[in-house]
Amino acid sequence: MAHPVVDGAAGGLVVTGLGKSFGRHRVLDDVGLTVPPRSITAVLGPSGCGKTTMLRIVAGFETADAGQVRLAGRELVGPRTRVAPQDRRIGLLPQEGALFPHLTVGGNVGFGLPPGPERASAVDRWLDIVGLAGTAGRRPEELSGGMQQRVALARALAADPALILLDEPFSSLDAALRMTVREEIAWVLRDAGTTAVLVTHDQAEALSLADTVVLLLGGRVEQAGPPAELYHRPVSLAAAAFVGEIVELAGDARGGVVSSALGRLPVRLPVPDGPVTIALRPEQVRLAAPGTGDRPEVTAQVVEHRYYGPDTVIRARLASGELVAVRAPGFAPRRPGETITLAVDGDVLAYPELSRAGE
Repeated sequence: MAHPVVDGAAGGLVVTGLGKSFGRHRVLDDVGLTVPPRSITAVLGPSGCGKTTMLRIVAGFETADAGQVRLAGRELVGPRTRVAPQDRRIGLLPQEGALFPHLTVGGNVGFGLPPGPERASAVDRWLDIVGLAGTAGRRPEELSGGMQQRVALARALAADPALILLDEPFSSLDAALRMTVREEIAWVLRDAGTTAVLVTHDQAEALSLADTVVLLLGGRVEQAGPPAELYHRPVSLAAAAFVGEIVELAGDARGGVVSSALGRLPVRLPVPDGPVTIALRPEQVRLAAPGTGDRPEVTAQVVEHRYYGPDTVIRARLASGELVAVRAPGFAPRRPGETITLAVDGDVLAYPELSRAGE
């Protein structure tokens, strides 16, 4: 199968046909991706899918069995080429930031800069860019985890890389801080015009930060494209299930419409007639008042509910015995066994049975 590639990346990063095995285990299989200059691409996938191995090959810390890596038109990896990591002009922001504890903040940022009178001003400029002006004399342990990540970003950017790689850089932060720091770092990268690749297993992180998302499943590129395309038009059931939550139901497709326990529903993407697995996003299924004319309108029995603050997720059993999740705004408790009426908004995804690609 030819790997999907995002169009247009003159001057950016182009990876083609990348392959890597460890013993008999194939980690990467014909992986390709294109990162346009001054953009952020997220490589998304579960643990063990090969995304960190791919990042290490691009950085030069791991060798490839096959394939090519080009950056700004220059071949870094090829059949007869392997440029040393220090000569690639690639910066790396690892999970923990990896600051030198024996150096000040300023010493960390200026570590890779040539000595001279301009070094101090460059350090101050980058600290100002990442929102840490005035911290040059402090020690890393005096800073919060989010501030340390921004120092690490300043250090990486100060070396003027052609590309920066971010390896799960927010995973060690608590949930509230993670959201704030990742948005700040994305803003800095865009403001600096930096070409960046973010490796993550967090779907929300990939969808909210990146211009392009590359979904890696089982060592292969399952799908690549804009975030909204991966969420609303996933090419397989595996892609739909990983990029966000889905409710799976059995159905039968005929002429662009599927029949299911939730009624007859229009299909978003073409699917052959016959048995299918239907995939709905939880936000498509909602509570409805009986007799209001919503179509389809079906009843279900409440199994449980979970309150998450902004919304309540209600799990209910349909007449078919299948379970469905419903998101209701705010605090909307329902008693187990209570009968509720459901309606479905919009069209649905449907995939031929046994077509869960990538597994």
